[in-house]
Amino acid sequence: MLIAKKTKENNIAEHVIYMFQIEDLIRANNLDLDSIINGIIAPQISDEALLKEYTAWYAGLIKQMKSEGIEKQGHLSDINEIIMELLMLHNTMLNVLNDKGYKERFEKALPALKDFQAKSNSANINIVEVGVNALYSKMILKLKGQKFTASTEEAFAHISQMIGYLAIYYKKMRNGDLNFANN
Repeated sequence: MLIAKKTKENNIAEHVIYMFQIEDLIRANNLDLDSIINGIIAPQISDEALLKEYTAWYAGLIKQMKSEGIEKQGHLSDINEIIMELLMLHNTMLNVLNDKGYKERFEKALPALKDFQAKSNSANINIVEVGVNALYSKMILKLKGQKFTASTEEAFAHISQMIGYLAIYYKKMRNGDLNFANN
């Protein structure tokens, strides 16, 4: 909850990846609030007020996941909305702002994005979500002890740079610091 708030304010890409992890944590615990709180959260938090906040946060997420029918797969509507905003910003950076820095990063990442899209059967997912999924997959695989070749690490680096650049501009856009009219 606290990490979610912080990442949402500071780095939207980290926020989306963190929320993917929370969704998976909830699913791994069969959407059972008691299992999550007693088995994972409570052992780490001694402050009762904070524990109540976490309990309410997880309860709300579980309720939302059930109401949105994403108990087995999919993402919360809030996260899907952010991904769509990132996609619109991606398109704006390429086609309206003609941002050379972003274009360069996107072009370097595109082969890796297409490769990941093909390997993960994600043809129906937009390219920004493919990038976020790739970074999330890398994190999960690293946690499992997976080693990567130098070329795979380079591919992930290109995706990370593209998504990171997009996240910086997303924050500027949300803060009103991105002027679309002058371009």
